[in-house]
Amino acid sequence: MKTNFSLLFYMKKQKNYTKGIAPIYMRITVNGKRAESATGRYCEPERWNSKSGRSIGTKEDSRLLNSFLDQLQNMVYEAHGELLKSGYVITAESIKNRFMGREDKSLTLLQAITEHNQKVEALVGKEFVQGTLNRYKVLKKHLEIFLSFKYDVRDLDMRNVDIAFLNEFDYYLRSEKSCANNYTVKMIKNLGKIINISLENGQIHTNPFAFYKGRTKKVDRYFLNQEEIQIIANKKFTSERLDMIRDVFLFCCFTGLAYADVQKLQHSHISKGFDGERWIIKNRQKTNIRSAIPLLPSAVNIIEKYKNHPVCLNKGLVLPVPSNQKMNEYLKEIEDRCEIGKKLTSHIARHTFATTVTLLNGVPIESVSQMLGHTNIRTTQHYAKILDIKVGADMALLKNKLAVI
Repeated sequence: MKTNFSLLFYMKKQKNYTKGIAPIYMRITVNGKRAESATGRYCEPERWNSKSGRSIGTKEDSRLLNSFLDQLQNMVYEAHGELLKSGYVITAESIKNRFMGREDKSLTLLQAITEHNQKVEALVGKEFVQGTLNRYKVLKKHLEIFLSFKYDVRDLDMRNVDIAFLNEFDYYLRSEKSCANNYTVKMIKNLGKIINISLENGQIHTNPFAFYKGRTKKVDRYFLNQEEIQIIANKKFTSERLDMIRDVFLFCCFTGLAYADVQKLQHSHISKGFDGERWIIKNRQKTNIRSAIPLLPSAVNIIEKYKNHPVCLNKGLVLPVPSNQKMNEYLKEIEDRCEIGKKLTSHIARHTFATTVTLLNGVPIESVSQMLGHTNIRTTQHYAKILDIKVGADMALLKNKLAVI
């Protein structure tokens, strides 16, 4: 980060000063912010040159004072150089602390995130889920790269995280990383949680988020209709890999499971329900909320198909699900071959379960919400809002009923 650094020696007269010697102070300034310290030396006002910051004259005491101030200046410049080499953002206070041999105890941005992540990691499975920890790890990685890219530093004093920094980070995510609006805003809001913790702990005293204007936008959710599901289900693949990914995707369409849940789905999560049928009963990875899902015949058939798969046998899993990156990569191939004109993701499969598979077939929204493991039924209502076709079907039924009156 480019900094404007200057050093000044000046005479500091007390309010009650009348005559005699006065103390000499040192002032370090970085980007307009100051740090001051007494030098422990004194001089008569008439023998002090405020412009040069040195004593006037050739007397021994003047030469000794100027020599001492020269040494201090060299030591301050050396401290500044050491901080430059260290790769950390330079402040007037950090130069002063380095010069005086003090440990700079100011909190840094990456230190705050590291401490936060360590606490979250210790509580995964108790108060937090793995997905929460992963999001903050991604935030830390983004910030590490951003600090190096934008400011050429390895860390930043938390006191320097201001609205200008947030706006630069916002722009970086959108431009350099091609992140969508909602991802960018959510990432910066995660950073806001770290800053709020520092505020509560008294480690910083101003909140830059009071001025941040980023807002998430409503995103139109899309899903597959019955015909599109059939196209994918009936497509012939010569690749066993694509055949397997298609089955995992369809399983999500028939169960509503998110990627993180289907990847970790074990046979112990499947049990016989009160109706004698097989149910998936497990807590969601994202929210730790219990979901109970009766298995449709199509989902049962997929389970049976892979019950003897080596990966499933070795790890006790229901399906051989690859990494999220590979899953989306292979779904792109399936998307291209099926030519349905919609992007296929594991989340679209979940949307499809909520709409085409359940709501459009008359399953009450309360039941859909429970199967999806939503914490609030309003989340499920987002799916219902996009189902104009369901409204049309419901009104057609009403017309038929009214026709016989």
